[in-house]
Amino acid sequence: MSSIYDVTTWEPLIQLIRARKGTGSPVSGHVSSNGWSVPGPHHDWNTERAAVDRVCGALAEAGREDVSFVLDGSDLHLIEDGPAVDGLAINGGSLLLVEGAVAEPWRRQPSPTPGAAVSPSADPALLERHLRERLPAVRGATEAEIAAAGARLGVDLPEELKALYRVVRAGREDRLEGVSEALGFELLGLDGVFVADAVSRPHWWEFAAMEAVVTSPDDLVQGLVGSPGWIVFAGNGGGDWYAIDLTPGPRGYRGQVILISHEESVGAVPIAESLTDLVVRGREYDYPGSIDEQIPVFVHATDGNLPVHSELEVLSLGSSNAGPFRLAPLVGLPRLRTLTASAGSLADPREVALLTGLEYLEIDLDDWRVLLDADAVPQNLFAAGVRTRNQGLLAVADLSNELLARWNRPLITRTTLSIRS
Repeated sequence: MSSIYDVTTWEPLIQLIRARKGTGSPVSGHVSSNGWSVPGPHHDWNTERAAVDRVCGALAEAGREDVSFVLDGSDLHLIEDGPAVDGLAINGGSLLLVEGAVAEPWRRQPSPTPGAAVSPSADPALLERHLRERLPAVRGATEAEIAAAGARLGVDLPEELKALYRVVRAGREDRLEGVSEALGFELLGLDGVFVADAVSRPHWWEFAAMEAVVTSPDDLVQGLVGSPGWIVFAGNGGGDWYAIDLTPGPRGYRGQVILISHEESVGAVPIAESLTDLVVRGREYDYPGSIDEQIPVFVHATDGNLPVHSELEVLSLGSSNAGPFRLAPLVGLPRLRTLTASAGSLADPREVALLTGLEYLEIDLDDWRVLLDADAVPQNLFAAGVRTRNQGLLAVADLSNELLARWNRPLITRTTLSIRS
């Protein structure tokens, strides 16, 4: 049996918690290789670190990433999430009810843009001449290598990108002195070019379900998570990616340069009409952003009024001075897919069953209890979140397992160890 289930592994941490909190009410925490949450004042960090390291060593030995725990008198309950918990832990993540399901923005494909044209500023021959003058000693890629990269990606590389790599292959063994200075960005090697599709921007369900994809009629870039037409070829040194955009927005150019931020999950920033403009002329887009007023697809309601319009996708309900919300006005909204509600914000949790298009639902544990007892849990959910007040981690785990069992998903496991007094 793994040492993670050996009480001696936990004794230093238990002694520390008892010294801080006593042996009264249950206390809970979390330990992982990336960090930990241990209750009580944290004045003795070195002692805490030593106790946590002992647990982390047992986790590594067992090939596990993390474990949650509840210390209740002489019992230590170990709670292990399993593959159906999406996020940091059961008390900070979501339940994945359908294996492999992703939130709607991650399923969205680019809209067709049949009228999109290449910018008049694009000039592959000029770009190639400019770079050969600036980088005469740098090794370029062969036509066969360029074709192989396109075959690997499943898309023929744009002409400007071909011109760039004919001059600078940027292989691991190539000398690249002066390349970043000449280009203004950090070029990926030809074998490192990739497609920034939705899979390349993974996100936990509790956050992904709150995102929305919106593209206005005057946008240069489609507001997507990712696109099979976003060809990443460089970075800025700060974690953001430069890409050639082959699926532009309504006002964009095919082959424009965009920047995909590592701090955002949806959309990209238009940088230049063409690679030639960016590299040769140093000319970028002067674009203030969308000016069209959009009906909000995401609403956080706290004033007692429910927004009812056909474009609504994500609704978050908070406490309201006007009292809890009734959900009947939302019935039949074609795009409503996410509902989150804080404790006490629902007049009747059973009305959630009326919203048959929901794919993500996040409500208080007590509201979930009402839905389960009434057999009113929406059947089309892909994922779910359980909000808690003071119900305790064991109650969350038990209720979560009830939900997981309805979808025949792997359950959260609990192991109880007896602690010496």
